Amino acid sequence: MALTPAQAAEQAVSFLPLRGPEIGVAPSTDGQGLVGLPVWLWTEVTPETWGPLEQTTAVTGIAVTVRAEATSITWELGDGTVITCNGPGTPYDASYGNAESPDCGHRYTKSSRSQADGVYTVTGTTHWNVVWQIVGTAETGVIATTAQSETQIRIDELQVVSQ
Repeated sequence: MALTPAQAAEQAVSFLPLRGPEIGVAPSTDGQGLVGLPVWLWTEVTPETWGPLEQTTAVTGIAVTVRAEATSITWELGDGTVITCNGPGTPYDASYGNAESPDCGHRYTKSSRSQADGVYTVTGTTHWNVVWQIVGTAETGVIATTAQSETQIRIDELQVVSQ
């Protein structure tokens, strides 16, 4: 049974090397953050993590060109908070100090001490729009897909004792 153009396009999308975010987080994953201080979130921008990524693939004799571009990242922050950022985020630089991220950040209100291994698991899901076209025709469409990755972050609480 022959594939429809849409089915051929779905198979072509499965050949794209789309990945979840290459997660950047400040404070870094080998350090620790503090309750109430800003946490920055971003992805390194590469064709595989943010796009654009284009390729032409032959699927059972049907040539399909697909072009993928990320539209947003949904972040599950391990404390019940879910945010969506409509861009890759801004990489943190030490010169920013304790400033908030201009486009993708969070503030934890509780330490991660009670979590498994004492860390929050941060999951980033990149949302992709893939435009496809059957080569040599006007047949086109759009397929939405996602790719996911995760990291951990330790958040501690600073206790001030006065005498």
